[in-house]
Amino acid sequence: MIGVSTYLEAGARWGVWELEAALLPVGYPRLVQRAGGLAAMLPPDDPDRAVETVARLDGLVIAGGPDVEPVRYGAEREPRTGPPAPERDAWELALIDAALAARVPLLGICRGMQLLNVALGGTLVQHLDGHAEVVGVFGGHPVKPVPGTRYAGIVPEETSVPTYHHQAVDRIGEGLVPSAYAADGTVEALELPSGEGWVLGVQWHPEMGEDVRVMRALVEAAAAR
Repeated sequence: MIGVSTYLEAGARWGVWELEAALLPVGYPRLVQRAGGLAAMLPPDDPDRAVETVARLDGLVIAGGPDVEPVRYGAEREPRTGPPAPERDAWELALIDAALAARVPLLGICRGMQLLNVALGGTLVQHLDGHAEVVGVFGGHPVKPVPGTRYAGIVPEETSVPTYHHQAVDRIGEGLVPSAYAADGTVEALELPSGEGWVLGVQWHPEMGEDVRVMRALVEAAAAR
């Protein structure tokens, strides 16, 4: 059972309805399913319920989405930083803390990787050019694994990945190590050493591609607990 965090939107439309909605692009649960897992959506909730939520899961995915509020890493908001999502920030940080404490396998995707970095005391670059070239359209670029890391063990070769982000890791959080880079030096994957549990963050969007290796590795780690 792989829990996936969700968006919380003030208004979403389907059929005759336009209502507040907890939603998730279908690529996320489909990727979990293609990798052999069962997907469970985790809409924002009271952060105090994160421990009991994670206790029912075998693995956790923190999905992509809006920019992390800069106050979470001690920074002032810059002009190109997007609107805050305080409910998501609070809930997902609590989920990350609970997963780390319980050693539940954890995968952060895009925003999820950035939030993992923030949870461990790191900071973010609030705007980065060249990684989201057309608004609303996923691009792609190569990422190169760092030999000897968990990510390199999963994907040993340089690959082109689906990407859409305008923020990135700046100061790396405590205990995290970079495990992939873009050609411009942007950190594209972060992880904790293997002795500290299965924890990996990727800056790209595997749910928008065909490569299931990263998600399959999470599902296998979840099944082995």
